[in-house]
Amino acid sequence: MSVPAPFYPGSPILTDDDIYIFNEGNHFRLYEKLGAHITTVDGQEGTYFAVWAPNAEYVAVIGAWNNWQPGHNPLKVRGDSGIWEAFVPGVVKGASYKFHVSSRFHAYKEDKTDPLGIMYEVSPGTAAIVWDREYTWNDEAWIESRAQRQNLNTPMSIYEVHLGSWMRVPEEGGRSLSYREIAPRLAEHVKRCGFTHIELLPITEHPFFGSWGYQTTGFFAPTSRYGTPQDFMYFVDYLHQHGIGIILDWVPSHFPTDGFGLSYFDGTHLYEHADPRKGFHPDWGSYIFNYGRNEVRSFLISSALCWLDTFHLDGLRVDAVASMLYLDYSRQPGEWIPNQYGGNENIDAIMFLRQFNTEVYKNVPGTQTIAEESTAWPMVSRPTYVGGLGFGFKWDMGWMHDTLSYFQRDPIFRRFHHNELTFRGLYMFTENYVLSISHDEVVHGKGSLLDKMSGDVWQKFANLRLLYSYMYGQPGKKLIFMGSEFGQWREWKHDESLDWHLMMFPSHRGITDTLADLNRLYVSEPALAELDADPDGYEWIDANDADNSTYSFLRKARSNGDQILVVMNATPIIRENYRVGVPRGGWWEELFNSDAKEYWGSGVGNAGGVMADDQPSHNRPFSLNIDLPPLGAIFFKSRG
Repeated sequence: MSVPAPFYPGSPILTDDDIYIFNEGNHFRLYEKLGAHITTVDGQEGTYFAVWAPNAEYVAVIGAWNNWQPGHNPLKVRGDSGIWEAFVPGVVKGASYKFHVSSRFHAYKEDKTDPLGIMYEVSPGTAAIVWDREYTWNDEAWIESRAQRQNLNTPMSIYEVHLGSWMRVPEEGGRSLSYREIAPRLAEHVKRCGFTHIELLPITEHPFFGSWGYQTTGFFAPTSRYGTPQDFMYFVDYLHQHGIGIILDWVPSHFPTDGFGLSYFDGTHLYEHADPRKGFHPDWGSYIFNYGRNEVRSFLISSALCWLDTFHLDGLRVDAVASMLYLDYSRQPGEWIPNQYGGNENIDAIMFLRQFNTEVYKNVPGTQTIAEESTAWPMVSRPTYVGGLGFGFKWDMGWMHDTLSYFQRDPIFRRFHHNELTFRGLYMFTENYVLSISHDEVVHGKGSLLDKMSGDVWQKFANLRLLYSYMYGQPGKKLIFMGSEFGQWREWKHDESLDWHLMMFPSHRGITDTLADLNRLYVSEPALAELDADPDGYEWIDANDADNSTYSFLRKARSNGDQILVVMNATPIIRENYRVGVPRGGWWEELFNSDAKEYWGSGVGNAGGVMADDQPSHNRPFSLNIDLPPLGAIFFKSRG
């Protein structure tokens, strides 16, 4: 076949200004400039290719059109920018390609996939595919209202999803659903359960399915396992039109060592640190980005903005932030290099995260960033101008560990561990928290959420309903991993569908109905969300009744003065005539009871509400005399 010759007419896409701000670390739209872009030059349709490889002596684009031979379509380096480019006529949408990189060092030669590829071959293929991101969106109403739907004062209830295993097609060998197939089914289920958002485990392109997407090779492309970029855009568009926000797990902390990917890209450690004490991750066997390199920061922040701007996503949950912040993360003495001040803080990563958050909130208003950060690093979700990292929210990992530890205990021993549910009161407003029970808690032999609960079968279901009630009563946004919304018995497996057949049983439907009603309350009652990140919205009534393993606290609304009393009984004993102090007289409506028969509970309750007695208790002028159900929680509302 004839091989089209490249020519260099002066870049049709990349300007000198682009190169300047890229090299200084301030170009955040690289996805519009580098990679492969279909265009027309001098009347000829073809593709413009550009790749950063400053230590290469020769770069060529290879594909089926030139029999993957590196001698036919060489790229030309642009001055001293390190960017190689060429326009190749006749190469059109759908063509697979790689960059052949020959280094100036160590006789290194490798065929590399495009770091800024728009689309890639389905694994195990590793080539990029010439494609575009053209799509006609219909989610204007959502985008315009997004800032009012996801801020500190509004309810955010997040359903965490792994697209490849949420629901499969058993009639077709158990294949995963495509983006277009899953959109209406997932939207219907999310609406049924009352969640406001979904959070996707990384759908950035990744070669190994078993990494769940956390070993990313394509930082700008949705995985082609489920369809094209336009199919993914349809998925986003569909959910937005049904009022559902979408957060993406995004992984700027590390990348895999696969030879076709970013590692040792031009015969040098270009994207990663050369010294393994800084550049190699001992836990995940992957490389760590060099955040001190200007072009790497441009690359990563461009990836973030691509997902939020081009793909209309509503937020990014940044994975493994703790591993970025600490130079000695998961390392023994002698295995890490202190910073210039002798400390263990990764100053380059800190500056990168602050810059990332600043650019996200500046360039894509209304979106949110969320940190998965598991240490006591201060001010993760505080603005950069006061010294914070600038995230909108932070996962409350401490709450998750304490809560799961408590609910795995036999109720007879819970009195000795009462503080596991009260300790959060010491720090609950130091950050803007998301209460998360994520995929990490239901894999690798940890068992499912339902199976973690103590007791016999009935008690396990009751404990899980109680846990969710406690979660929704506490300040903070909510996140629950798929399968936990109906009480799956077995732990999650990434290559199998969820056990949807369990929904035929009243016990499991009871879990779903409990969550649906809690989500309904969370969305409709300002007292449960309006002051999620404000200490004015929370007040303990009794945090010290360890002997009875009961807890009582108030949530408050600023807008209408409503107050919601949450009372929990963490034992299987019915507590009749239990007195709880309240700040107001009058009628306290029973909004929610996790022990309702509709949820597969025993039905112990208070007949719709209680009139407050003029009898002081718990240092409050009034009190309620209530019946507390076994392993149950009740929400009472006093209208402002």
